Amino acid sequence: MAPMASSTAVETETLTVKARGAQQSIEPVYPDVNTIRKAIPAYCFQPSVVRSLGYVARDLTLAAGLGYAAITYIPQIENFYARAAAWAAYGFAQGLVGTGIWILAHECGHGAFSLHRRLNSFVGWVLHSLLMVPFFSWKFSHARHHMYTGHMEKDMAFVPATKENYERKMASLSWLGRLGIDAEMFDETPIVTLAKLMAHQLFAWQGYLLFNISAGPQSLQRKNSWWRLSHFEPTSGVFRPQEALYIFFSDVGLALVGYAVYVLGQHVGAMNAFLLYGVPYFWVHHWLIAITYLHHNHEDVKHFDAEGWTFVKGALATIDRDMGWIDRHLFHGIIGTHVVHHLFSRIPFYYAEDATEAIKPMLGDLYHKDERSFYGQLWSVFSNCKYVEKEPKMPGVMRWHKN
Repeated sequence: MAPMASSTAVETETLTVKARGAQQSIEPVYPDVNTIRKAIPAYCFQPSVVRSLGYVARDLTLAAGLGYAAITYIPQIENFYARAAAWAAYGFAQGLVGTGIWILAHECGHGAFSLHRRLNSFVGWVLHSLLMVPFFSWKFSHARHHMYTGHMEKDMAFVPATKENYERKMASLSWLGRLGIDAEMFDETPIVTLAKLMAHQLFAWQGYLLFNISAGPQSLQRKNSWWRLSHFEPTSGVFRPQEALYIFFSDVGLALVGYAVYVLGQHVGAMNAFLLYGVPYFWVHHWLIAITYLHHNHEDVKHFDAEGWTFVKGALATIDRDMGWIDRHLFHGIIGTHVVHHLFSRIPFYYAEDATEAIKPMLGDLYHKDERSFYGQLWSVFSNCKYVEKEPKMPGVMRWHKN
Protein backbone atom coordinates (compact mmCIF):
# COMPACT_ATOMS: atom_id res chain seq x y z
CA MET A 1 0.00 0.00 0.00
CA ALA A 2 1.38 3.41 -0.92
CA PRO A 3 2.41 5.53 2.08
CA MET A 4 0.20 8.58 2.56
CA ALA A 5 0.87 11.90 4.23
CA SER A 6 -0.76 12.65 7.59
CA SER A 7 -3.62 15.11 7.90
CA THR A 8 -3.24 18.17 10.13
CA ALA A 9 -4.42 21.63 8.99
CA VAL A 10 -7.41 20.45 7.01
CA GLU A 11 -8.77 17.08 8.02
CA THR A 12 -9.94 14.84 5.22
CA GLU A 13 -13.51 14.12 6.07
CA THR A 14 -15.45 11.03 5.15
CA LEU A 15 -19.16 11.46 5.60
CA THR A 16 -21.63 8.63 5.68
CA VAL A 17 -25.29 8.37 4.88
CA LYS A 18 -27.73 5.53 5.20
CA ALA A 19 -29.21 4.20 1.99
CA ARG A 20 -31.44 1.17 1.88
CA GLY A 21 -30.21 0.09 5.26
CA ALA A 22 -26.49 0.17 4.32
CA GLN A 23 -23.72 2.70 4.93
CA GLN A 24 -22.46 4.50 1.84
CA SER A 25 -19.22 6.49 1.76
CA ILE A 26 -19.31 10.02 0.44
CA GLU A 27 -16.41 11.51 -1.48
CA PRO A 28 -13.74 13.25 0.65
CA VAL A 29 -13.89 17.01 1.09
CA TYR A 30 -11.40 18.80 -1.16
CA PRO A 31 -9.90 22.21 -0.26
CA ASP A 32 -10.24 24.89 -2.95
CA VAL A 33 -7.22 25.84 -5.02
CA ASN A 34 -6.77 29.28 -3.41
CA THR A 35 -6.64 27.73 0.06
CA ILE A 36 -3.91 25.37 -1.13
CA ARG A 37 -2.01 28.22 -2.81
CA LYS A 38 -1.89 30.23 0.44
CA ALA A 39 -0.02 27.39 2.14
CA ILE A 40 2.89 27.69 -0.32
CA PRO A 41 5.67 30.25 0.33
CA ALA A 42 5.55 33.16 -2.13
CA TYR A 43 9.12 32.61 -3.35
CA CYS A 44 8.08 29.27 -4.86
CA PHE A 45 6.27 31.18 -7.61
CA GLN A 46 9.31 33.32 -8.55
CA PRO A 47 11.61 31.60 -11.09
CA SER A 48 15.17 32.85 -11.57
CA VAL A 49 16.38 33.41 -15.13
CA VAL A 50 20.01 32.89 -14.12
CA ARG A 51 19.28 29.68 -12.25
CA SER A 52 17.07 28.26 -15.00
CA LEU A 53 19.60 29.09 -17.74
CA GLY A 54 22.32 27.60 -15.55
CA TYR A 55 20.56 24.23 -15.65
CA VAL A 56 20.22 24.52 -19.43
CA ALA A 57 23.94 25.20 -19.76
CA ARG A 58 24.79 22.30 -17.47
CA ASP A 59 22.61 19.78 -19.31
CA LEU A 60 23.69 20.87 -22.78
CA THR A 61 27.34 20.68 -21.71
CA LEU A 62 26.81 17.15 -20.40
CA ALA A 63 25.09 16.11 -23.63
CA ALA A 64 27.79 17.63 -25.83
CA GLY A 65 30.55 16.08 -23.73
CA LEU A 66 28.99 12.63 -23.90
CA GLY A 67 28.49 12.91 -27.65
CA TYR A 68 32.04 14.08 -28.28
CA ALA A 69 33.54 11.34 -26.11
CA ALA A 70 31.40 8.69 -27.78
CA ILE A 71 32.22 9.54 -31.39
CA THR A 72 35.90 10.16 -30.58
CA TYR A 73 36.70 7.06 -28.56
CA ILE A 74 34.07 4.32 -29.01
CA PRO A 75 34.75 3.64 -32.73
CA GLN A 76 38.40 3.03 -31.80
CA ILE A 77 37.49 0.04 -29.61
CA GLU A 78 38.52 -2.99 -31.63
CA ASN A 79 36.60 -5.70 -29.82
CA PHE A 80 33.04 -5.83 -31.19
CA TYR A 81 31.37 -6.77 -27.91
CA ALA A 82 33.25 -4.15 -25.92
CA ARG A 83 32.39 -1.55 -28.56
CA ALA A 84 28.71 -2.58 -28.48
CA ALA A 85 28.69 -2.37 -24.67
CA ALA A 86 30.24 1.11 -24.81
CA TRP A 87 27.60 2.32 -27.29
CA ALA A 88 24.85 0.83 -25.12
CA ALA A 89 26.22 2.61 -22.03
CA TYR A 90 26.45 5.86 -23.98
CA GLY A 91 22.87 5.56 -25.24
CA PHE A 92 21.54 4.99 -21.73
CA ALA A 93 23.55 7.87 -20.21
CA GLN A 94 22.71 10.28 -23.01
CA GLY A 95 19.06 9.28 -22.66
CA LEU A 96 19.10 10.31 -19.00
CA VAL A 97 20.69 13.67 -19.84
CA GLY A 98 18.31 14.17 -22.76
CA THR A 99 15.34 13.54 -20.48
CA GLY A 100 16.58 16.33 -18.22
CA ILE A 101 16.72 18.63 -21.26
CA TRP A 102 13.18 17.54 -22.17
CA ILE A 103 12.02 18.52 -18.68
CA LEU A 104 13.66 21.96 -18.91
CA ALA A 105 11.71 22.57 -22.12
CA HIS A 106 8.64 21.34 -20.26
CA GLU A 107 9.29 24.11 -17.70
CA CYS A 108 9.34 26.61 -20.55
CA GLY A 109 6.01 25.34 -21.86
CA HIS A 110 4.38 25.97 -18.50
CA GLY A 111 5.92 29.40 -17.96
CA ALA A 112 7.87 28.08 -14.97
CA PHE A 113 11.27 28.65 -16.58
CA SER A 114 11.12 32.43 -16.21
CA LEU A 115 8.66 35.30 -16.00
CA HIS A 116 9.47 36.27 -19.60
CA ARG A 117 7.12 34.68 -22.13
CA ARG A 118 9.34 35.17 -25.18
CA LEU A 119 12.39 33.73 -23.44
CA ASN A 120 10.32 30.72 -22.38
CA SER A 121 9.09 30.21 -25.94
CA PHE A 122 12.54 30.53 -27.52
CA VAL A 123 14.37 28.26 -25.05
CA GLY A 124 11.56 25.70 -25.09
CA TRP A 125 11.44 25.68 -28.90
CA VAL A 126 15.21 25.18 -29.16
CA LEU A 127 15.44 22.44 -26.51
CA HIS A 128 12.42 20.47 -27.64
CA SER A 129 13.38 20.76 -31.30
CA LEU A 130 16.78 19.27 -30.43
CA LEU A 131 14.87 16.22 -29.16
CA MET A 132 12.53 16.12 -32.19
CA VAL A 133 9.58 17.30 -30.11
CA PRO A 134 7.17 19.85 -31.69
CA PHE A 135 7.34 22.42 -28.89
CA PHE A 136 4.28 24.60 -29.45
CA SER A 137 2.14 21.64 -30.55
CA TRP A 138 3.01 19.79 -27.36
CA LYS A 139 2.62 22.97 -25.28
CA PHE A 140 -0.98 23.49 -26.41
CA SER A 141 -2.14 19.89 -25.96
CA HIS A 142 -0.24 19.51 -22.69
CA ALA A 143 -1.85 22.66 -21.29
CA ARG A 144 -5.27 21.10 -21.94
CA HIS A 145 -4.12 17.93 -20.22
CA HIS A 146 -3.34 20.05 -17.15
CA MET A 147 -6.63 21.90 -17.46
CA TYR A 148 -8.67 18.67 -17.46
CA THR A 149 -6.48 16.13 -15.66
CA GLY A 150 -8.48 13.12 -14.54
CA HIS A 151 -11.50 14.06 -16.69
CA MET A 152 -12.73 10.95 -18.49
CA GLU A 153 -13.88 12.91 -21.53
CA LYS A 154 -11.69 16.02 -21.87
CA ASP A 155 -8.24 15.00 -20.60
CA MET A 156 -5.65 15.00 -23.39
CA ALA A 157 -3.50 12.13 -22.13
CA PHE A 158 -3.70 8.78 -20.34
CA VAL A 159 -7.47 8.55 -20.26
CA PRO A 160 -8.04 4.95 -19.11
CA ALA A 161 -10.32 2.43 -20.75
CA THR A 162 -13.79 2.01 -19.30
CA LYS A 163 -15.37 -1.34 -18.54
CA GLU A 164 -17.31 -1.08 -21.80
CA ASN A 165 -14.10 -0.37 -23.77
CA TYR A 166 -12.40 -3.37 -22.19
CA GLU A 167 -15.34 -5.68 -22.92
CA ARG A 168 -15.36 -4.59 -26.56
CA LYS A 169 -11.64 -5.31 -26.72
CA MET A 170 -12.19 -8.79 -25.31
CA ALA A 171 -15.01 -9.35 -27.79
CA SER A 172 -12.63 -8.48 -30.64
CA LEU A 173 -10.39 -11.32 -29.44
CA SER A 174 -13.23 -13.85 -29.36
CA TRP A 175 -11.70 -15.63 -32.37
CA LEU A 176 -9.11 -17.03 -29.96
CA GLY A 177 -11.89 -19.21 -28.55
CA ARG A 178 -11.81 -21.28 -31.74
CA LEU A 179 -8.23 -22.14 -30.81
CA GLY A 180 -9.24 -23.11 -27.29
CA ILE A 181 -7.74 -19.92 -25.80
CA ASP A 182 -9.58 -17.74 -23.31
CA ALA A 183 -9.25 -14.12 -24.54
CA GLU A 184 -8.98 -12.57 -21.08
CA MET A 185 -6.38 -15.09 -19.92
CA PHE A 186 -4.44 -14.51 -23.14
CA ASP A 187 -4.48 -10.75 -22.49
CA GLU A 188 -3.04 -11.30 -19.02
CA THR A 189 -0.31 -13.77 -20.03
CA PRO A 190 3.08 -12.38 -18.92
CA ILE A 191 4.69 -12.72 -22.36
CA VAL A 192 1.77 -10.84 -23.98
CA THR A 193 1.90 -8.18 -21.27
CA LEU A 194 5.66 -7.79 -21.77
CA ALA A 195 5.26 -7.38 -25.53
CA LYS A 196 2.55 -4.75 -25.06
CA LEU A 197 4.60 -2.93 -22.42
CA MET A 198 7.65 -2.82 -24.71
CA ALA A 199 5.52 -1.45 -27.56
CA HIS A 200 4.03 1.07 -25.14
CA GLN A 201 7.46 2.28 -24.03
CA LEU A 202 8.96 2.41 -27.51
CA PHE A 203 6.11 3.84 -29.57
CA ALA A 204 3.42 5.39 -27.34
CA TRP A 205 5.00 8.84 -27.64
CA GLN A 206 5.04 8.66 -31.43
CA GLY A 207 1.46 7.37 -31.39
CA TYR A 208 0.41 10.33 -29.29
CA LEU A 209 2.07 12.81 -31.62
CA LEU A 210 0.72 11.19 -34.79
CA PHE A 211 -2.75 10.03 -33.76
CA ASN A 212 -3.53 11.69 -30.40
CA ILE A 213 -3.85 8.26 -28.75
CA SER A 214 -5.02 8.05 -25.11
CA ALA A 215 -6.90 11.37 -25.31
CA GLY A 216 -10.51 11.73 -24.14
CA PRO A 217 -13.35 11.62 -26.69
CA GLN A 218 -14.24 15.31 -26.14
CA SER A 219 -10.69 16.67 -26.05
CA LEU A 220 -10.53 17.76 -29.70
CA GLN A 221 -10.73 21.46 -30.57
CA ARG A 222 -12.47 20.82 -33.88
CA LYS A 223 -13.79 17.84 -35.80
CA ASN A 224 -11.40 16.04 -38.11
CA SER A 225 -10.67 12.60 -39.52
CA TRP A 226 -8.79 10.11 -37.31
CA TRP A 227 -5.76 10.43 -39.56
CA ARG A 228 -5.76 14.23 -39.18
CA LEU A 229 -5.17 14.37 -35.44
CA SER A 230 -1.40 14.73 -35.44
CA HIS A 231 0.74 17.26 -33.60
CA PHE A 232 2.50 18.14 -36.86
CA GLU A 233 -0.44 19.38 -38.96
CA PRO A 234 -1.42 23.04 -38.45
CA THR A 235 -5.05 22.22 -39.27
CA SER A 236 -5.17 19.15 -37.01
CA GLY A 237 -8.30 18.58 -34.95
CA VAL A 238 -6.11 18.79 -31.84
CA PHE A 239 -5.63 22.55 -32.27
CA ARG A 240 -7.62 25.74 -32.61
CA PRO A 241 -7.38 27.71 -35.88
CA GLN A 242 -5.44 30.55 -34.20
CA GLU A 243 -2.74 28.08 -33.13
CA ALA A 244 -1.89 26.94 -36.67
CA LEU A 245 1.06 29.31 -37.17
CA TYR A 246 2.73 28.05 -33.98
CA ILE A 247 2.34 24.45 -35.17
CA PHE A 248 4.16 25.50 -38.36
CA PHE A 249 7.01 26.99 -36.28
CA SER A 250 7.24 23.70 -34.38
CA ASP A 251 7.60 21.86 -37.68
CA VAL A 252 10.34 24.27 -38.81
CA GLY A 253 12.33 23.43 -35.67
CA LEU A 254 12.00 19.70 -36.38
CA ALA A 255 13.05 20.20 -40.02
CA LEU A 256 16.18 22.09 -38.99
CA VAL A 257 17.23 19.43 -36.49
CA GLY A 258 16.35 16.65 -38.92
CA TYR A 259 18.64 18.23 -41.50
CA ALA A 260 21.40 18.58 -38.90
CA VAL A 261 21.13 14.87 -38.09
CA TYR A 262 21.31 14.10 -41.83
CA VAL A 263 24.50 16.17 -42.13
CA LEU A 264 25.89 14.39 -39.06
CA GLY A 265 25.26 11.08 -40.80
CA GLN A 266 27.16 12.29 -43.86
CA HIS A 267 30.21 12.99 -41.69
CA VAL A 268 30.24 10.05 -39.27
CA GLY A 269 28.17 7.45 -41.12
CA ALA A 270 24.49 6.56 -40.82
CA MET A 271 25.02 3.88 -38.16
CA ASN A 272 27.14 6.12 -35.96
CA ALA A 273 24.57 8.91 -36.34
CA PHE A 274 21.84 6.51 -35.22
CA LEU A 275 23.91 5.41 -32.24
CA LEU A 276 24.72 9.01 -31.33
CA TYR A 277 21.21 10.41 -31.74
CA GLY A 278 18.63 7.71 -32.48
CA VAL A 279 19.26 5.42 -29.52
CA PRO A 280 19.20 8.26 -26.95
CA TYR A 281 16.02 9.54 -28.65
CA PHE A 282 14.24 6.28 -27.85
CA TRP A 283 15.62 6.27 -24.30
CA VAL A 284 14.40 9.83 -23.72
CA HIS A 285 10.87 9.04 -24.82
CA HIS A 286 10.85 5.75 -22.96
CA TRP A 287 11.50 7.74 -19.78
CA LEU A 288 8.94 10.36 -20.75
CA ILE A 289 6.20 7.76 -21.21
CA ALA A 290 7.17 5.76 -18.10
CA ILE A 291 7.22 8.88 -15.90
CA THR A 292 3.94 10.34 -17.10
CA TYR A 293 2.18 6.96 -17.22
CA LEU A 294 3.04 6.24 -13.59
CA HIS A 295 2.06 9.76 -12.55
CA HIS A 296 -1.49 9.15 -13.71
CA ASN A 297 -2.04 5.45 -13.09
CA HIS A 298 -2.19 3.89 -9.64
CA GLU A 299 -4.64 1.51 -8.00
CA ASP A 300 -5.68 4.14 -5.40
CA VAL A 301 -5.95 7.15 -7.72
CA LYS A 302 -9.41 7.95 -9.08
CA HIS A 303 -10.72 9.41 -12.32
CA PHE A 304 -13.92 11.41 -12.72
CA ASP A 305 -16.82 11.71 -15.13
CA ALA A 306 -18.11 15.09 -16.31
CA GLU A 307 -20.43 15.51 -13.30
CA GLY A 308 -17.87 14.54 -10.67
CA TRP A 309 -14.78 16.34 -11.99
CA THR A 310 -13.27 19.58 -10.66
CA PHE A 311 -9.83 21.05 -11.29
CA VAL A 312 -8.58 20.26 -7.77
CA LYS A 313 -9.91 16.70 -7.89
CA GLY A 314 -8.15 16.14 -11.21
CA ALA A 315 -4.89 17.70 -10.06
CA LEU A 316 -4.90 15.48 -6.97
CA ALA A 317 -5.66 12.41 -9.11
CA THR A 318 -1.89 12.16 -9.67
CA ILE A 319 0.84 10.52 -7.63
CA ASP A 320 4.41 11.29 -6.63
CA ARG A 321 6.93 8.47 -6.98
CA ASP A 322 10.59 7.96 -6.18
CA MET A 323 13.57 7.30 -8.45
CA GLY A 324 16.43 8.30 -6.20
CA TRP A 325 19.38 10.37 -7.42
CA ILE A 326 18.45 10.07 -11.10
CA ASP A 327 15.25 12.01 -10.50
CA ARG A 328 16.81 14.54 -8.12
CA HIS A 329 19.94 15.31 -10.14
CA LEU A 330 19.14 14.50 -13.79
CA PHE A 331 15.34 14.57 -14.09
CA HIS A 332 15.01 17.79 -12.07
CA GLY A 333 12.70 16.22 -9.50
CA ILE A 334 9.77 15.74 -11.84
CA ILE A 335 8.98 12.23 -10.59
CA GLY A 336 8.79 13.15 -6.92
CA THR A 337 6.90 16.46 -7.14
CA HIS A 338 4.21 15.90 -9.75
CA VAL A 339 1.19 16.53 -7.52
CA VAL A 340 2.11 20.14 -6.76
CA HIS A 341 3.08 20.59 -10.41
CA HIS A 342 -0.47 19.76 -11.44
CA LEU A 343 -1.90 22.15 -8.91
CA PHE A 344 0.46 25.02 -9.79
CA SER A 345 2.40 24.36 -13.00
CA ARG A 346 4.20 27.73 -12.88
CA ILE A 347 6.26 26.71 -9.84
CA PRO A 348 9.84 26.09 -11.10
CA PHE A 349 11.16 22.61 -10.44
CA TYR A 350 13.82 23.81 -8.00
CA TYR A 351 11.10 25.03 -5.63
CA ALA A 352 8.68 22.15 -6.20
CA GLU A 353 9.94 20.11 -3.25
CA ASP A 354 9.46 23.04 -0.87
CA ALA A 355 5.96 23.59 -2.24
CA THR A 356 5.15 19.89 -1.88
CA GLU A 357 6.17 19.86 1.77
CA ALA A 358 4.04 22.96 2.34
CA ILE A 359 0.81 21.43 1.00
CA LYS A 360 1.14 17.89 2.35
CA PRO A 361 -0.21 18.69 5.85
CA MET A 362 -3.23 20.45 4.33
CA LEU A 363 -4.05 17.68 1.86
CA GLY A 364 -3.67 14.78 4.27
CA ASP A 365 -4.88 11.55 2.66
CA LEU A 366 -5.71 13.41 -0.55
CA TYR A 367 -1.98 13.52 -1.28
CA HIS A 368 -0.64 10.33 -2.88
CA LYS A 369 2.96 9.11 -2.86
CA ASP A 370 4.35 5.68 -3.67
CA GLU A 371 7.98 4.93 -2.84
CA ARG A 372 8.08 1.40 -4.17
CA SER A 373 10.37 0.38 -7.04
CA PHE A 374 9.78 2.60 -10.07
CA TYR A 375 10.36 -0.17 -12.61
CA GLY A 376 8.52 -2.71 -10.47
CA GLN A 377 5.50 -0.43 -10.37
CA LEU A 378 5.66 0.12 -14.14
CA TRP A 379 5.15 -3.62 -14.59
CA SER A 380 2.59 -3.91 -11.81
CA VAL A 381 0.45 -0.98 -12.90
CA PHE A 382 0.58 -1.94 -16.58
CA SER A 383 -0.40 -5.52 -15.68
CA ASN A 384 -3.21 -4.76 -13.24
CA CYS A 385 -4.76 -1.39 -14.11
CA LYS A 386 -6.81 -2.53 -17.10
CA TYR A 387 -9.92 -0.35 -16.93
CA VAL A 388 -11.96 1.89 -14.66
CA GLU A 389 -15.54 1.45 -13.51
CA LYS A 390 -18.00 3.53 -11.52
CA GLU A 391 -17.37 3.78 -7.80
CA PRO A 392 -20.77 2.69 -6.43
CA LYS A 393 -20.38 4.66 -3.20
CA MET A 394 -19.16 7.88 -4.81
CA PRO A 395 -21.23 9.34 -7.68
CA GLY A 396 -19.09 10.82 -10.42
CA VAL A 397 -15.98 8.87 -9.39
CA MET A 398 -14.31 6.16 -11.48
CA ARG A 399 -12.09 3.60 -9.76
CA TRP A 400 -9.70 1.02 -11.15
CA HIS A 401 -11.18 -2.44 -11.48
CA LYS A 402 -9.53 -4.93 -9.18
CA ASN A 403 -9.49 -8.64 -9.95
